[in-house]
Amino acid sequence: MEKTVLNATIDHPVVSTEEWFAIHQQHLKKEKELTRLRDKLACERQALPWTKVDKEYVFDGPGGKVSLADLFDGRNQLIIQHFMFGPDWKEGCVGCSFQADHNDSVMIHLNNHDVSLVVVSRAPFNKIEAFKKRMGWQFKWVSSFENDFNYDYHVSFKKDEINKGKGIYNFSEIDVHEEELPGFSTFYKNKTGEIFHTYSAYARGTEMLVNTYNFLDIAPLGRNEKGSEGNLTDWVRHHDKYNAGGYVDATGKYVAEKETGSCCGGTEEIKL
Repeated sequence: MEKTVLNATIDHPVVSTEEWFAIHQQHLKKEKELTRLRDKLACERQALPWTKVDKEYVFDGPGGKVSLADLFDGRNQLIIQHFMFGPDWKEGCVGCSFQADHNDSVMIHLNNHDVSLVVVSRAPFNKIEAFKKRMGWQFKWVSSFENDFNYDYHVSFKKDEINKGKGIYNFSEIDVHEEELPGFSTFYKNKTGEIFHTYSAYARGTEMLVNTYNFLDIAPLGRNEKGSEGNLTDWVRHHDKYNAGGYVDATGKYVAEKETGSCCGGTEEIKL
């Protein structure tokens, strides 16, 4: 399959410097409205009620077994990326990898502001470690292969749900044909050790954490996702695959040029 080439040749209005300034002044008013609305929404998000986590979860990590409480690493706040990497997959999802590429750069700032960030997948830990090494990531990544964490937070689906074609995702019942879908969940641990689930975001709700998109949104051509799916499958690759040929199919799976296999093993379109 031929590589997608983004067309940078477009017809666009060109005006004088004075007109440009006046038009951008008016646009800035709308951007300020959005900024104020985003601040208001963030305050409302922080005011949402919490729910106590009473269930015990044990994960496989680099040092052995760890609990959910251990993942806080001495801090009070925890953000978890639900990374699509099923037990039978050979590598992590392209979209989740794109998102994870941003994790290491923010880690020192989060850690020094009482926040830990950990990635969780259902793949066995040895597969996680191998893929993490390949990608050169440093963040903590643990396996939920032996617990129900992914199912309880509605990012993985059991065989009976897939057979029925129905499951809960993004706070509603949807048609599901995949074992895994992406998301983020946040938790708070108080002084007595009680843990509370405070928030979760799924689908395009996680897009705010992909800083590449924020850069592209101010670039002249924006995201410029012109492929048939109109999303990141048009151009995003594992960061070590941009010059390796192949393509990402409609379900978000990387397919090498001479292979019919895929990383994600599903049939449903994945959009951030």
